[in-house]
Amino acid sequence: MDGHPLRRIRPGEDPSPRGRLFDAQVDAVAAKAIFEVREEGLPALRRWAESLGELEPGSPFLIPREGLREAWEGLEPATRALLERAKGRIAAFAAAQRSCLSDLNFKVPGGRAGHVFVPVSRVGCYVPGGRYSLPSTALMTVVPAVVAGVGEVWCAGPKPGRASLGAAYIAGAMGFLACGGAHAVAALAFGVGLPRCDMIVGPGGRYVATAKRQLFGVVGTEAPAGPSELLIVADDGADPDKAAADLLAQAEHDTAAFPAIICSSEAFAFALEARLIARLALLPEPNRSVASAALGNGWLLVEANPAKAMAFAELTSPEHLELQVSDPAAYTAGIQSAGAVFLGSISAEVFGDYGAGPNHTLPTGGAARFASGLSVLNFLRARTWLEMDDPEPLAGDTADFARLEGLEAHARAAEARLQPQVPRSE
Repeated sequence: MDGHPLRRIRPGEDPSPRGRLFDAQVDAVAAKAIFEVREEGLPALRRWAESLGELEPGSPFLIPREGLREAWEGLEPATRALLERAKGRIAAFAAAQRSCLSDLNFKVPGGRAGHVFVPVSRVGCYVPGGRYSLPSTALMTVVPAVVAGVGEVWCAGPKPGRASLGAAYIAGAMGFLACGGAHAVAALAFGVGLPRCDMIVGPGGRYVATAKRQLFGVVGTEAPAGPSELLIVADDGADPDKAAADLLAQAEHDTAAFPAIICSSEAFAFALEARLIARLALLPEPNRSVASAALGNGWLLVEANPAKAMAFAELTSPEHLELQVSDPAAYTAGIQSAGAVFLGSISAEVFGDYGAGPNHTLPTGGAARFASGLSVLNFLRARTWLEMDDPEPLAGDTADFARLEGLEAHARAAEARLQPQVPRSE
């Protein structure tokens, strides 16, 4: 690697993470998997899983709750305690979010209206298990659903490790489908090998994200949660070594990860690059090779003007935004589009990964412009209601509006409420 591990860009260049746009080849493969699993069911699911080395021929698809319990009991006590502590923090934050939501009972002309929050009935949680097994994701996806009141939660993911299975158990999952990719998402959506889910959440690679996008409407999903992204905004008071450590932490996730930084001087940029090279050399394999490849997706921008740095960060709309600046609160007003924000150099993004409380399943690929990270809110529906006891205040307007739109039967339905009710004969 040369002295510039991150591509240098200039103001005015497109800051978008590479690979953000749809990939026609990935779309086609995901559509094929979805179609075959929907039409053929278990034989297609097994064919896809075995062809990708996720399942041995004849091995079971589904690990039931009893199997999750056995995995949990087989973990070392220290690992169980670690997972329990993380679960507790995630559950406490989710419960605090839920407590912010209140049912509504509101007076309207002629009656009352409002809403109640109703949980989704059944949810599927995707837990990545390809290059790295991620028990943290089992906690981050299942726990908020359970706190929201979801009746059944199921997991899916390739080659789940014992820690992921154990995490799913203590989080409250009913079982774990041991395959991944677009075919697993289709199985969750159509009820192949396990009950049909109403909603599918969780991060994954390109095929998972594409399958969730293609199936939206058949099932609910959260915002696109694809390969990880981190943008750091750093001034000259930041520590280049900490910034380098955080960039590499994201880069080691996946060769498609996106690490980027905006810094305020060339002196900081050179110091950062030196620390990136030094820290990268000390990583073990395969982490080093994965991180090295991912660095090629990102960029470094030197911008001394804070207002311009904020504007460029806003254009990037990253999944994670670290503000390693002297006054991070000032920057939050100028950067609205980020999945999660980490304020100050102590607030490392990795603390968010492992259960400080807020969720690590976040919008990627620019979706932070219009979407939020996964939370207890995703699993709740605000169902409205209306109860009228006096039609007089609304019937006239309703009928007039209906006729404005040419809908005479609507108008007559409203006016029918004004007519005296004729008692039914016995």
